[in-house]
Amino acid sequence: MDPFRIDSSRQQAARDHLWMHFTRHSTYDTHEVPTIVRGEGAYIWDSHGKRYLDGLAGLFVVQVGHGRTELAEAAAKQAAELAFFPLWSYATPGAIDLAERLAGYAPGDLNRVFFTSGGGEAVESAWKLAKNYFKLTGKPTKHKVISRAIAYHGTTAGALSITGLPGMKAQFEPLVPSTFRVPNTNLYRAPEQFGGGTPEDERAFGRWAADRIGEAIEFEGPDTVAAVFLEPVQNAGGCFPPPAGYFERVREICDEHDVLLVSDEVICAFGRLGHMFACERYGYQPDIITCAKGLTSGYSPLGAMIATDRLFEPFAKGDTSFAHGYTFGGHPVSTAVAMTNLDIFEREQINEHVRETEADFRATLGRLRDLPIVGDVRGEGYFYGIELVKDKSTKESFDGPESERLLRGFLSGALFEAGLYCRADDRGDPVIQLAPPLISDQAVFDEIESTLRDVLTRAWSQL
Repeated sequence: MDPFRIDSSRQQAARDHLWMHFTRHSTYDTHEVPTIVRGEGAYIWDSHGKRYLDGLAGLFVVQVGHGRTELAEAAAKQAAELAFFPLWSYATPGAIDLAERLAGYAPGDLNRVFFTSGGGEAVESAWKLAKNYFKLTGKPTKHKVISRAIAYHGTTAGALSITGLPGMKAQFEPLVPSTFRVPNTNLYRAPEQFGGGTPEDERAFGRWAADRIGEAIEFEGPDTVAAVFLEPVQNAGGCFPPPAGYFERVREICDEHDVLLVSDEVICAFGRLGHMFACERYGYQPDIITCAKGLTSGYSPLGAMIATDRLFEPFAKGDTSFAHGYTFGGHPVSTAVAMTNLDIFEREQINEHVRETEADFRATLGRLRDLPIVGDVRGEGYFYGIELVKDKSTKESFDGPESERLLRGFLSGALFEAGLYCRADDRGDPVIQLAPPLISDQAVFDEIESTLRDVLTRAWSQL
């Protein structure tokens, strides 16, 4: 069968057999299942040959762009030599080399790399390590986790428990107990006392938000709290950057209470914010980094939990082991792809390109602020959210039914029809999220802006 040909029988097979992720399947009772068959650079093509700008890098993943034959060739070469072997008491050359390379990129003494298949597994591993570490070091009651409201950390049972989105959790409860939420860093909707818009207001808001973490730890009891899980820029809700001083204060709080700081960089690592690891951008030292996605630019599944030497130390002696692992963690093909992907990063100076052009991306998206439906444009690097509002002067948002009609009833389909693949999301207030491949340039930025301008103008006229 032609892999690029999606005829009526294949469409029916998609309806009958393919269970898509986070998908309302009833949509396709009367509509064709959109099928993507090819990618090149910042663009993808569907089965009808129509081209779309990939404004989300797949899912915050395809950092170096689609169609990189160099990455495909690295995978093929490794598969021919050694297609698979587990890391359960054995090593492979690729896993050794990639672990060493990641430890070299990571700040401080984050020297121990535990490979997983993806980001949710990395988060799951981090929580298990935190609990295991404290049990081995004489603090067995430290097991609870603090995370932020609206934050997404994954779909496995533990990661979903840490996630701060009640609507995503309700149908799977009861989940793992002992997780607690604190305010996020959405400056656009900060409490009124921080609404002056000055740098001092931002710093005060950051201090306030960080102190809520300390307050939660003290309320639960420092002897029961193991870790705080934070994204450098929070994804769900629409790209909330940290206010100035926020992570500095969080680090102080964690040190004061002997609580581990986990930097969940599944989205933010590997160039999304212009650095290999985003904690470098904001100047904080985590105890654990979780990462995935851009590590291979999506050409093969791979994730990692990177921990400090201190956290590894109890497992380095006697008969102690971390009784945890995944069949495909550190898969030889995936590590080969990751090494080649990181070669591309260095050779083509991907991080430098993001830092050099991020102000242009911000300015281009900022032009949309003149639209009455655009309340806020926020983000960092190549990772932005555009919040949509009913009234700019009051910041009034859309209610549930209005958001449903706006996002799913119009915007998602209209944007795709206009040739832009991105995310229209209502986890929190309604937003459009953008995270193009890191090879993008001003032409890509302009195309994103012009497409959004047209579609958002039409959306406003229908309200």
